Amino acid sequence: MKNKLLMAHQVAGYPEDETAITAAEALIAGGTGILEVQLAFSDPSADGVAIQTACSTVLSKGYTVKQGLEYISKIRKLHPEIPVFLMTYGCLVYRPGVENFVKMAHDAGVSGLIVPDLPFDCDEGLTAACKKYGMHNIPVAAPSMTEERLNKMATAGFKYIYTALRAGITGTKTVITDEMLNFIDKAAAGGSIILGGFGISTGEQSKALAPHVTGVIAGSVFVNLITSNYDPANLEESRKKIYDAVKAKAEELTKPLKMNKK
Repeated sequence: MKNKLLMAHQVAGYPEDETAITAAEALIAGGTGILEVQLAFSDPSADGVAIQTACSTVLSKGYTVKQGLEYISKIRKLHPEIPVFLMTYGCLVYRPGVENFVKMAHDAGVSGLIVPDLPFDCDEGLTAACKKYGMHNIPVAAPSMTEERLNKMATAGFKYIYTALRAGITGTKTVITDEMLNFIDKAAAGGSIILGGFGISTGEQSKALAPHVTGVIAGSVFVNLITSNYDPANLEESRKKIYDAVKAKAEELTKPLKMNKK
């Protein structure tokens, strides 16, 4: 993977499938290189208000894991050129069994799994199951990790590592510091492809991260644009507003990455 890219996050089925697909189309048109799709969960511990609210909205409609995977299948059929990474929590993975869940994700067209509450060195067989089905388990590195443990992750042979730029939850604004960039560089020591995010919403932040990561991750900023422009009483107009707003923001975040090719 030579070029820098944007990994854009959305919640499957939010606010409903058709509008979610409109948002995905806008993300891709705006230059997104990887789509990270989250399955709604009742206790998304790593997520801030925007994504928590989106998850609650989706779950209140009875939206299921099966429907979320069907949503991913639709995206993959529309855009087979765009990899989809699935983000979820351990509870949803355990329910059908780790290997069964990985197989279902594979069958839906998922190429990578991000499960932030499953530690990389105690993952209940997730990495092995991913390898069996030609997928990638993408561990999450956090600044709270000890140097020893971070080095262990960095040298464990993962193709991708998701680096959370700070402790806490997604969505709140992140001020990028030298300490954060040093942490990212340590996570990259073993040669993994580094994806970095948490509170990324502006082109300036993307520009600051670009020399240190392969992929900049943004999520809550897009969820907020969907929420603020969504009007179920006027779907056609609101979907157009969502498309335009999401595409413009994706372009803003992608522009600095195009200028920082490896």
